[in-house]
Amino acid sequence: MFKKVFPLSSILFLRFLGLFLVLPVLSVYALDLKGATPLLVGVIVGGYALTQAIFQVPFGTLSDKIGRKPTILIGLLIFLAGSLISAYATDIYTLMFGRFLQGAGAIGAVVTAMISDLVEEEVRGKAMAIMGGFIAMSFALAMGLGPVIASHYGISVIFLITAVLAVLAIGVLFTKVPTPPKIKHIYHNKPKISDILKDNNLLNMIIINTMQKGLMTVAFVLIPILLTKPEYGFNWEKSELWMVYVPAMIAGLIAMGPAAVFGEKKNIPKQIFLISIVLFLISFLIMGFTHSSLVFVLGVVAFFVAFNMMEPLVQSMISKFAKVHQKGAALGISNSSAYFATFLGGTFAGLYLDISNREALAISIAAIIVLWLVWTAFKLQNPVRHSHLYIPQEDIDFDKLNALESEDIAEWYINETEDVVVIKYVTAAMEEEDLKAKISL
Repeated sequence: MFKKVFPLSSILFLRFLGLFLVLPVLSVYALDLKGATPLLVGVIVGGYALTQAIFQVPFGTLSDKIGRKPTILIGLLIFLAGSLISAYATDIYTLMFGRFLQGAGAIGAVVTAMISDLVEEEVRGKAMAIMGGFIAMSFALAMGLGPVIASHYGISVIFLITAVLAVLAIGVLFTKVPTPPKIKHIYHNKPKISDILKDNNLLNMIIINTMQKGLMTVAFVLIPILLTKPEYGFNWEKSELWMVYVPAMIAGLIAMGPAAVFGEKKNIPKQIFLISIVLFLISFLIMGFTHSSLVFVLGVVAFFVAFNMMEPLVQSMISKFAKVHQKGAALGISNSSAYFATFLGGTFAGLYLDISNREALAISIAAIIVLWLVWTAFKLQNPVRHSHLYIPQEDIDFDKLNALESEDIAEWYINETEDVVVIKYVTAAMEEEDLKAKISL
């Protein structure tokens, strides 16, 4: 399983490392560009997410049609172009265009869908945890390296490094990523957005993913500005920002493993999500009101622990709830919504700081988080446990299988590459041998 997941996780690692390297310092350095205002800086920080939001669904749907690999290549080439434009930007609007172009290479949902294609659902939670771990490691490296590189060489060098990372990701795609199996499913209609949104499980996960990513850019606008601008009382140097990000990310990495294990093995993702939401609430209240550097750092630690506890479970749950023909589209919708919130989060934070103060911003965010907490507590359900029966095509009576109607069978499809039929059924409702007897020749 690890051999299948590692190359794709490496591509995400390289891409996100490029994106995250600028996040801890971008809001501060962008303020020095010609034409910059706090509002425009907020747009810059979250700008890549707006085009990610627009192109997630088209990229996910395209990957269902032409294949995952070609779609990932297209996305990486667009990301490379945006990185180069950002590197040579001399004013706020050129940088904005480069950031928009970076986001247009929206391959996150495609990579996640490809992992779902390659890995059996029984171990998909572990696969998603590995992927989430790689993303979290890119966070950790970026939080430490970004401020140091920017303080010594400038923000342009970070964007050039990002371009090099995109080239490396393309190399990994064509040398290490296996070809996913060819799947023949029983669904004749194209996946509809309305069907995905009508599924309560998928809708709830889309909301969780959206809120998590939106709060991320709010934090990345606030943290460097609050710590480095004298009017907020902390007066840190830009080169010192790593001292808040590195311990926060270490704590986040430590928390991520147990959260993924308990969420998957104990089948309690809802409880993990609720704990994370409470930590988000605490973190923003601390960052909004404290005047102590140590307490502020603790608030940032709480934020990253909450974020990393959620990260591996979100993608895993979406891939579990979606039907086999919906994976690309469902992950595309979820990531599209999440990236749109990422853009809004950065823009909202920048605008709020421009017209108000951090205390009012913290209260507004806290109110939103409380509503999110209540919604999740009452609406989200832990998933039903499913098992999978893998049986050779030659042993199946397809007339019996097509005639078998049961709410305990979620779906079935044919893996033509391995010449097996895969049947997903409710674990507690039937025995594997009984199911075999009903559909065998």
